[in-house]
Amino acid sequence: MKRLLLILAFLASPVWAVQPDEVLDDPVLEQRARDLSTGLRCLVCRNESIDESNADLARDLRLLLRERLVAGDTDDEAIKFIVDRYGEYVLLRPTSSGANLVLWLAGPIMLLIAAGLGWNFVRKRSNAQQSTGGEALTDTEKERLEQILKD
Repeated sequence: MKRLLLILAFLASPVWAVQPDEVLDDPVLEQRARDLSTGLRCLVCRNESIDESNADLARDLRLLLRERLVAGDTDDEAIKFIVDRYGEYVLLRPTSSGANLVLWLAGPIMLLIAAGLGWNFVRKRSNAQQSTGGEALTDTEKERLEQILKD
């Protein structure tokens, strides 16, 4: 029973990240802030959203995001403000434009190149084996082979 309670407490720990003093009075704004904060990375915890993180920097980012929303910013404006300040690394789902597009496409392109080189290698190798495998042994070669096998 204690183990079950411990597991449940551990699983529910991300819920405790947003402190009660951070919650906005307007439930619509609070929901927008929660939705946006799940897409922002905690710069201390790495692959954890600021909504789940208990780090001080994550708290500051949550408060900053809520301040921007209360000031009347749209979702895109609030995210752009934070990205301009902290860089695109703060996004958990990076954009696929500009320099990031090269990174997104590099993997599949290298995979296609490797597959093409591998297919070409196998094709050349099988052609080489077919051209050398068709020659029969001469009578002297057969006699020599029999002598070697007897010894």
